[in-house]
Amino acid sequence: MRTRSIPLLLWGLLAACAALAQPYPNKPIKFVVGYPPGGSGDFVTRTVGEAIAAELGQTAVIDNRPGAAGNLASEVVNKAPADGYTLLVGSNPYINKALYKKLPYDIEKDFQPLTLLGNGPMVIAVNSSLPVNNIKELIAYAKKNPDKLNFGSSGNGSAPHLAGILFNSVAETDMLHIPFKGGAPAVQSLIAGDTQVIFGTSPVVLPQVRGGRIRPLAITTQERSAAIPNIMGMREAGLADYNISFSFGLYAPIKTPPEDLKKIFEAAVKVLKRQDIREKLATQGMDPLPSNSPQDFRLQNQREAPMWSKLIEASGAKVD
Repeated sequence: MRTRSIPLLLWGLLAACAALAQPYPNKPIKFVVGYPPGGSGDFVTRTVGEAIAAELGQTAVIDNRPGAAGNLASEVVNKAPADGYTLLVGSNPYINKALYKKLPYDIEKDFQPLTLLGNGPMVIAVNSSLPVNNIKELIAYAKKNPDKLNFGSSGNGSAPHLAGILFNSVAETDMLHIPFKGGAPAVQSLIAGDTQVIFGTSPVVLPQVRGGRIRPLAITTQERSAAIPNIMGMREAGLADYNISFSFGLYAPIKTPPEDLKKIFEAAVKVLKRQDIREKLATQGMDPLPSNSPQDFRLQNQREAPMWSKLIEASGAKVD
């Protein structure tokens, strides 16, 4: 019996070695995103993540881990094996570095930025019963009715949250922030009248605008967006000093093999240049913006860091 078992053992070892020797990727790729289904982060992750996996000859697994402004998703990826099979889709990590006194990971030592995926303005909209039709009227109403306006966002530390804080600062209003676990519940609260204003990403807000359930006032960038042509920008709306947008990028554990990172980056860039992907993102008010290189993406994040830090510090926004 022992003599017969040796060839079987050797065969098993050879099969295992052959599996290990297969080039990357040879199994599904997981994309972890810190937002629930239905929001812009989820939309971008599914649209681009599934296309990246297909470009690499695999399928994608979308893992929604909402909570703590994306920190839960970052922790999942940080604890995963650095083998290229678990990737993170998230916003600029320096936002959370400024928001939280202590993070359970190091954004520079634990993660390798790969590429920017998409960028877009947010939409400011109000409950249809609120007697305001533009940004100037919103500001006037907020000042005339202090402590009566709440604005919803997709969560503490999210880009929509910071957009609302920046609006309060520039417009000299004092709307109260109400955080939700994602953009979808935030917009449902607005429709129900529990909140009166929303700063939301276009994939969440625009379907409700088209359905006539909420009223759009402006987008959060200075100029109009080709992807959202029928809503004015802030310069036209009369608040020229206000300008902010949101973005999503792709990240991997820092110790992921360089040759695998190269494959992922090249697949992502190829996907983001495809006309069908560009059209899908445009319908959601986003522009695909692949980075020239992972290093360029890292430097872009670092260049934006002072802006986020200054905004958060000036507003006193802390979520610890």
